[in-house]
Amino acid sequence: MYSKFNLTNNEWEIYECLWEASPLTLVQIARRFVERTGLARTTGETMVLRMEKKGLFRVEKGGRAKLYYPIISRDEASRRETRSFLDRVYGGKIGLLVNAMADEELTSEDIDELYSILKKAEEKRNA
Repeated sequence: MYSKFNLTNNEWEIYECLWEASPLTLVQIARRFVERTGLARTTGETMVLRMEKKGLFRVEKGGRAKLYYPIISRDEASRRETRSFLDRVYGGKIGLLVNAMADEELTSEDIDELYSILKKAEEKRNA
């Protein structure tokens, strides 16, 4: 559906504003963006307008201002970002990612969580 949905860090922050509360107007997004990043209000407004031109929002006419809605959920965007990272850094091989993480000092909690995730994946695949 949104196969080329890759957000920059600041675009991600704009989307975080919308995922927290939507719809929002341009002014409301810019205000929240400033609170999140410390960047200028005009930077936030410019980013929203550029993102609108890219088709990254659903926009409706409000009373006196346009209302902006996210076109993708946080979960879906996270999955896409994770897949993009995995493909870019590890050639799409999840085993390489897990191996790299295993080289770090994993806590018992981390290991238990990984086992649980793998067990659920196996059950889902065998179902």
